Amino acid sequence: MIEKRFSRTLLLFKEEGFAKLQNAKILILGVGGVGSFALDCLYRTGIGNLCIIDYDYFDETNQNRQIGAFEGVGEKKVKVLSKKYPGIEAIDTQISYDFIQNFNFNAFDIVIDAIDDIPSKVLLALKIAPQKNSHPILLSSTGSAKKLDPSKIQCASIWKSYGDKFARKFRENLKKEKFRGDFKVIFSPEEPKCKELGSFSGVTASFGLRLASESIAIILKRKIQ
Repeated sequence: MIEKRFSRTLLLFKEEGFAKLQNAKILILGVGGVGSFALDCLYRTGIGNLCIIDYDYFDETNQNRQIGAFEGVGEKKVKVLSKKYPGIEAIDTQISYDFIQNFNFNAFDIVIDAIDDIPSKVLLALKIAPQKNSHPILLSSTGSAKKLDPSKIQCASIWKSYGDKFARKFRENLKKEKFRGDFKVIFSPEEPKCKELGSFSGVTASFGLRLASESIAIILKRKIQ
């Protein structure tokens, strides 16, 4: 029997669509200002298999943009969020070179990259999306800091992203590694509103929600096996 909390979801997705969501497997790398909102949306919508990976602790400076930061200062993010979202798998580890090389990403349908370290993002792309139509599907966040207008947020191929310094560095590093694959990124060409890493939840959360929405769209397009 479907839980009552999904009654409104069913009205929109119908039984066939909801079944696809329940059977989907999504991995979220990084559960900060972007990743935590992607997690929240996917969990509420009914994705049946969610796994999060992070190594960081919540700090007071996270409270302006990260779900779990108010109640979790000083605690591991994955520990706090696994309590907040019962049933998810939470892995407390660094997303390092060794991790990326040895982790079984093929167990998932979609990998959401919400980390902010460009070298790690490049390694992840080389591992998961070395060519077009690779499995699993990679969706990546670019720079969400320093911006105020969520209406500027776009989704496109990494090679068609523009107007964002973080995305440009990401592309440049991929080219240096002779990356020939392709994957979608969430980006915003909005001009930075400050020099420092200031952040606004209206934008960072919208990045996460857009990643979740793109993931759901991908899942719904799949044929039932």
